[in-house]
Amino acid sequence: MLSDKLTKALSDQVIAEYYSAYLYLAMAAVVDRMGLKGTANWLYVQAQEEMAHGTHMFEYILNRGATPAFAAIDQPPADYPDINEVFKKVLSHEEMVTKRINALATIAMEEFDHACYQFMMWYVDEQVEEESNAKEILDKLKLIGDNTGLLLTLDNEFASRVFVNPFPPQV
Repeated sequence: MLSDKLTKALSDQVIAEYYSAYLYLAMAAVVDRMGLKGTANWLYVQAQEEMAHGTHMFEYILNRGATPAFAAIDQPPADYPDINEVFKKVLSHEEMVTKRINALATIAMEEFDHACYQFMMWYVDEQVEEESNAKEILDKLKLIGDNTGLLLTLDNEFASRVFVNPFPPQV
């Protein structure tokens, strides 16, 4: 059974993951209105991943014999002047999520909950990938500059991204 402290921390993270999904959906709407349908797709897939993370954590809480607690999900910002600002926010958001995940892993260690610590390690690794992806996109956008042709090429690349559930249902 999870400790009350871990149950609360994981429940808070479920809400944070769902907020992340809302944030990425809001961003998808913004870039869709900019005419960047491929980028909107990339962000929509990102939102699906965040929902999967939240659901995975929710199920983990239940599987450990605890009851998740829920709070309201804040409204995300939905006003970005350009794609560069969108991805700057993506990076800063993922850096904040990394801090939260690391804090959760630390709580698991402090509680001597090795199972939860091991569970959190998947997310620690995931955050390395998330931050790296955001940095790579920002680097590409910097190289693109004002070249709309290259921006459209990147947008087409983003259009090919598909959601792959990292936690397929166990039959």
